[in-house]
Amino acid sequence: MGSAQTGTGKTASFTLPMIDILNSGIAKARMPRSLILAPTRELAAQVAESFEKFSVNHVLSMALLIGGVSFSDQEVALEKGVDVLIATPGRLLDHFERGKVLLQDVKILVIDEADRMLDMGFIPDVERIVSLIPRIRQTLFFSATLSDEIHKIGDKFVLNPKIVEVARVAQTASTITQYVCNTTPKFKQAQLRKLFEEEPINNAVIFCNRKKDISSLVGALKKHQFNVAALHGDMAQSARLAALKAFKDGETKYLIASDVAARGLDIPTVSHVFNYDVPSNAEDYVHRIGRTGRAGRTGRAFTLVATSDDKKNLSTIEQLISLAIPEHASDISNTRTSETNVLPKQTAPAEHSPQVKRETAKDKQSVAHRTNILSRNNEKRPPAWTGGNNFDHPETIPAFLR
Repeated sequence: MGSAQTGTGKTASFTLPMIDILNSGIAKARMPRSLILAPTRELAAQVAESFEKFSVNHVLSMALLIGGVSFSDQEVALEKGVDVLIATPGRLLDHFERGKVLLQDVKILVIDEADRMLDMGFIPDVERIVSLIPRIRQTLFFSATLSDEIHKIGDKFVLNPKIVEVARVAQTASTITQYVCNTTPKFKQAQLRKLFEEEPINNAVIFCNRKKDISSLVGALKKHQFNVAALHGDMAQSARLAALKAFKDGETKYLIASDVAARGLDIPTVSHVFNYDVPSNAEDYVHRIGRTGRAGRTGRAFTLVATSDDKKNLSTIEQLISLAIPEHASDISNTRTSETNVLPKQTAPAEHSPQVKRETAKDKQSVAHRTNILSRNNEKRPPAWTGGNNFDHPETIPAFLR
């Protein structure tokens, strides 16, 4: 059972030894010699890419079984015999029930991102798959977080396990600088756009909790000429792979995604992560921001907090990671909200002008007091002039002369 921070190389830690072990031996038709289970199509495809890169100097065969792809192509690969089978649980069971894959020759089993398997309800499927595999095997059980619940689940799959934890559970990488941006639902998109303009972004992943929010945010950002694309579970597999490829190749700068992109995806050049929505599951925060600051690179993560529920979720996150996340200086909504409360509605816009912002606190109180009196009496008079006698200085010119 292995646990390590995201971006530290868990995939390589099991792929490289597997290549060495499988280098001797021959695969039989429909009987894979090893099996890697992953919770999402994207993660499974990424493991397959890593295997191809690492095994370039070895004659080993591989098959990838994921949803959204033709059954027939996958069946052809299985008929030839594969050394490594990489699959999501649902699609693997579909092939098994069709009689297209047999699992009695599996010598190595890898369960990757096991905590995500639990969250997505895959554990019953995984239990069934494990029951079809010989008990005499090597099992590797990986996750970025190993909670007590995961340890209990692991007991069903591993016998007498060695537990290797490279970093403390739920610890965020020291290469990631984290910030909180306090805002309101009304100013949330404006806050995000402001961060886009201020930050030196190479490319960024923006996480939303709901798929419908992804669509609306993509549309809003496109109207402001930002180069964005969506990635979520309701998209066709071909569209998901195309969006991911465009982002990896630099054709898309901003990827608006659900938590389908939060686990295991390795895009080393991601400079920023934005939590447009605060994740309700604290551990998802660790995985989300782990998309940046990978392999020793530095990264920046921003979380937008707009509601009381967001604040509660943020408190849970800070307890989990044992870190108080500092506020970012570019918050825009707090200022606007407080200013609206100081003056009546009709005078709030004047509060945003550079002149009024430079006034002292005493001047602000006197202006508010006079405005309230005028409002009560319904008098229509020019604004009071509180300046001096120097008409050369713009700040001293009465409002009705400007």
